[in-house]
Amino acid sequence: MHQALGIDIAAPLPLAGATSASAAAVFSSIRMIGREAWNTCFAGEIETYDYLLAVEEAGLDGFDWHYVVVREGGEILAAMPIFLCHYALETTLETGRIRQAIERVRRVFDGFLKFRLACLGSPCTEAGLVGFHPRVAAERQPALFCALLDAFEAHASANGCALTAIKDLPLPSHLQSTLLARGYSPVDSMPTAWLDIEFETIEAYLGTLSPGTRKDMRRKLRSRDSVRIEYTTDFGPLLPRVMELYRQTRARSEWQFEALTGAYFDGILKRMPDNAFCVFYFVGDELLAANLLVHDEDRLIDKFFCMDAEAGRPYNLYYLSWFTNLDYCLRHGLSCYQSGQAYYRNKVRLGSQLTENALFFRHRNPLMQVILKWVSGWLAADGTDEHAA
Repeated sequence: MHQALGIDIAAPLPLAGATSASAAAVFSSIRMIGREAWNTCFAGEIETYDYLLAVEEAGLDGFDWHYVVVREGGEILAAMPIFLCHYALETTLETGRIRQAIERVRRVFDGFLKFRLACLGSPCTEAGLVGFHPRVAAERQPALFCALLDAFEAHASANGCALTAIKDLPLPSHLQSTLLARGYSPVDSMPTAWLDIEFETIEAYLGTLSPGTRKDMRRKLRSRDSVRIEYTTDFGPLLPRVMELYRQTRARSEWQFEALTGAYFDGILKRMPDNAFCVFYFVGDELLAANLLVHDEDRLIDKFFCMDAEAGRPYNLYYLSWFTNLDYCLRHGLSCYQSGQAYYRNKVRLGSQLTENALFFRHRNPLMQVILKWVSGWLAADGTDEHAA
């Protein structure tokens, strides 16, 4: 049964003359909130109600999904997704001596550096955005965010989560001071890479790159004639092959958190038929790579590129997908290509800019918070791993 945890806010600030009390609540399904109410708070975003519903229904192992809102007069003024999970602190740590030392200790003490985590945001979205109703003035947002945090922290405590966090808050943010005042500590998270489409042709784009990169890209793109590219909004019988490619790609990555499912990939296409598609890359009759993307009228977001490394790398499919996506932006009048997190070396070389993100965390035990602050710099993900490309 879906349930909501409600918390009244005693002294709400007025909104456009409204006098009714504000209340915060946590829900166990985004269906209980509704598409229109949720999306109103995330105007201009792509990963909204339908995307989060697909994630909720994807059966990702180890995650519980919740949603916190602040309402006033029956209208939602602020909202964020929540996930609960068991979190091993070295999850984003690259293989090396520190990770090996943690694993050795864990052979004796299984719970070492493992926590029950409640986190604002989603492991499947590009950033941890706080949604506000368009009528909420900027100066009121911190107060509403405090109300949202009150409900979130109470929900975390009720579910036995000593560690709370907000994932991938884009910086700078006017909400940073609110988190710091409540005892949250920041740690660098993985930036978001994006490229403005300020050129009219692929040739013009190549002209913006350095001579060495431009020469390298022309050489890599010679494989295009050997590759068949297909766009689809239905995986059909190829979904098992896509999942095989996904598992291969994930296994090559140094850092891992959520494990996506076939229901996730299929659900994105089915729940977002006008805003999602997949690009297939065939050589002969063999599917060697697949690229899941979501978009609106202005922006294309690369959600996941997966490839058979051994068979696909000779055809430079990662780079071919980059140019295929830029071509899609040009043909559909999109102004930004957002290539997501990780593998920054190539993305910056290809002209991308990076938006800084931060994770803010707080442990209920003050001593543990001091320890976590001390080790957090070692445990931050830098996203430089290139194996999946």
